[in-house]
Amino acid sequence: MISATLYSIAMAQRQSRLPLLEQHMLWQQVLQVERAWLVAHDRDPLPAQVWHQYQALEQRRLQGEPMAYILGWREFMGLKFKVTPQVLIPRPDTEVLVEHLLQQVLPRYQRPRVLDLGTGSGAIAVSLAAGCAKARVVATDVCAEALAVAQDNAHTLCGGKVEFFLGNWYDALIVQDAFDVIVSNPPYIAADDTHLHQGDLRAEPRQALTDEQDGLGALATIITGAPRHLRQGGALWVEHGWNQSRCVRELLVQAGFTEPQTICDLAGNQRASGGTIFT
Repeated sequence: MISATLYSIAMAQRQSRLPLLEQHMLWQQVLQVERAWLVAHDRDPLPAQVWHQYQALEQRRLQGEPMAYILGWREFMGLKFKVTPQVLIPRPDTEVLVEHLLQQVLPRYQRPRVLDLGTGSGAIAVSLAAGCAKARVVATDVCAEALAVAQDNAHTLCGGKVEFFLGNWYDALIVQDAFDVIVSNPPYIAADDTHLHQGDLRAEPRQALTDEQDGLGALATIITGAPRHLRQGGALWVEHGWNQSRCVRELLVQAGFTEPQTICDLAGNQRASGGTIFT
């Protein structure tokens, strides 16, 4: 039996069943080095303890655990967000919604007051607070563990400039204040969607993915409740499934929002819709 001290990163790569990028990410986690260092030192001998640490992480990945949960973080809007199995993993598609808000929506208001419903890791709320110095951001979540993660991210990434409340959607608000912008990435996957049993979704909190119905329940609750919490001229934007844009726009019109719009994600799928209310 070959001693583990004779193993190197190059040898591990030849034996691994993981993609090379994922291997590098795990080695960076174990060794706390940059990727360039790995390339330059891939034949260096590894201590047994380091080798075993990597093997343990690789096994977790081979068993299907998401890389973000293994590493404990995921980059979003150029920021390094802490993530745990209690929160949804931030995704690039949601960045499109945040960028739209920062570039097209928040500039309409002198000092925008923003509400993020179901904040999870705080990816949307913290990114808006970090990207718009004038914004005053409030975020809610029904899960206390998720809210604790979001609070940690706010402290680390935006100086704590987000106010958090525990509870279900609008019920979490202690004071019935009015907002300029409401945003949410709610659970919108239908309960019978096969994607819930594939990839990273298998390990993510189910309550953050599906309403256990047709995927429109949470969206309808947020949209119908928004007018009571928006100032005149306020805007609501929600992320939704690629095939839900028509239904979401209809819900927006029924709730009194004018000329609802839809924006596409990086793959060209209709991913988020919103509108403005003047009544």
